[in-house]
Amino acid sequence: MSTISILWLTDIEEHDYPAAESYLGLIYNTDRVAEMIGRLKNSPIVKYKAKDILRASQLSLLGISNSHVEKDIGKIKEGKMLSPIMLVRDENIAKVLIADGYHRLCAVYGLDEDAWIPCKII
Repeated sequence: MSTISILWLTDIEEHDYPAAESYLGLIYNTDRVAEMIGRLKNSPIVKYKAKDILRASQLSLLGISNSHVEKDIGKIKEGKMLSPIMLVRDENIAKVLIADGYHRLCAVYGLDEDAWIPCKII
């Protein structure tokens, strides 16, 4: 378990929504993505443990050698605040899609898998 404090912004940074939209646009049609982004913007921030998000997403953990993960670990160690992540439940495939924040999740998990991660989930 990490002794480093992981600081979070109180809401999603505005530039994260286009990133989520781009990713979701690879999976869903334009109208569905627009609806999802609208719902994400209006969703409250909730918290889940890093290890649970990773398990629910069924993604592999990116290592600290990944440049984006390394950058986010650097931000954490410098005491910079991270943007919460965005999640989409896809019940058809029984997993959670990380619409934005995969690298932040991996960085936090690498420091403390039990850390609570603020997120918006629909």
